[in-house]
Amino acid sequence: MRIVIAPDKFAGTLTAIEAARAVADGWRSADPEVQTELVPLSDGGPGFVEVLHAALGGSLVTRRVTGPLGAPVTAEYLLDGETAYLESAQACGLHLVPAAERDPGRTTSRGVGELIAAAVADGARTVVIGLGGSVTNDGGAGMLAALGGTPHAGLAGGGAPLAALSGPVDLEPARRAVAGVRLVAATDVDNPLLGEHGASAVFGPQKGAGPEQVRRLDAALAAFADATDPGSLRDAPGAGAAGGLGYGLLLLGGTVESGVARVLAAVDLDSQAAAADLVITGEGSFDSQSLRGKLPHGVARAAAEHGVPCLVLAGRVAVDRREAAAAGVTESYALVDSAGSVEAALARPSEELRALAADVARRWGR
Repeated sequence: MRIVIAPDKFAGTLTAIEAARAVADGWRSADPEVQTELVPLSDGGPGFVEVLHAALGGSLVTRRVTGPLGAPVTAEYLLDGETAYLESAQACGLHLVPAAERDPGRTTSRGVGELIAAAVADGARTVVIGLGGSVTNDGGAGMLAALGGTPHAGLAGGGAPLAALSGPVDLEPARRAVAGVRLVAATDVDNPLLGEHGASAVFGPQKGAGPEQVRRLDAALAAFADATDPGSLRDAPGAGAAGGLGYGLLLLGGTVESGVARVLAAVDLDSQAAAADLVITGEGSFDSQSLRGKLPHGVARAAAEHGVPCLVLAGRVAVDRREAAAAGVTESYALVDSAGSVEAALARPSEELRALAADVARRWGR
């Protein structure tokens, strides 16, 4: 039996690579004869560079850049020929700021711009930026400042200072810095920049913003949009990704593409699924969002196209069987159920995932 194991990360507990290994180890403990193919995945958020490096090879380049609170952080990007892949979370991710210190009014995306500039200086003619897991809500203003946008002081200080912008922002220096370079925002978030479905309202709370700050941040992003683009870029799908970094990249002439589709193509999941007897995917929370273009949906669709059953092993499952089946998922299993509690699942995620995989293997082998 050949199993393709293609999970996303389990946010906050396991990387995609760790999750894939845990599932493989657990399944083999119950079925030593099984052949496992590990295909860890990412949708553009944390793990994007690691997953693509494993699939494509290339060279990892390490840089020190400005972190979300201004202190330097270490980040890396993948250089594969004339294409560079980077993830915004390495420069301005949630994991870089303790929960008690998160304030999207002052966190900056400046480090993302510094990474883009470094990749261009290294010869990249295409830069793919994975968006997701950011702790910022500055519309990409910090990124634009790092590339030369002015007024620098008004752009690099986080989301809140954008409310005080009183005149047009000069983005021509930033555009010249990436002239001739194709910029791609890799994300499956389709939110606009502003409003009830925008960056502040939907993602601000997870970054530390309360209801009143969400309102102020949305107003600040509206002022930033007025100062940078009187047109419709603010309404473009994906403009609200990563605290508005999608909007900042659109201002530079970038395009928004599916992070899931790019990764699935890089790992050639279609061929992997065609040669498999079973496909397993997973993530931290398998819920309604998972069925709207996220990784488990893409994996299940690839498996279904070849008539191969697809299982989901997730931290929690909040999708009923009929919805899951309609998306191509044969069965789904929750780690919190097998572990007995959320606390147990979080305390020993790798061990509990191995145990769940072994239990599923025994059921599947009957």
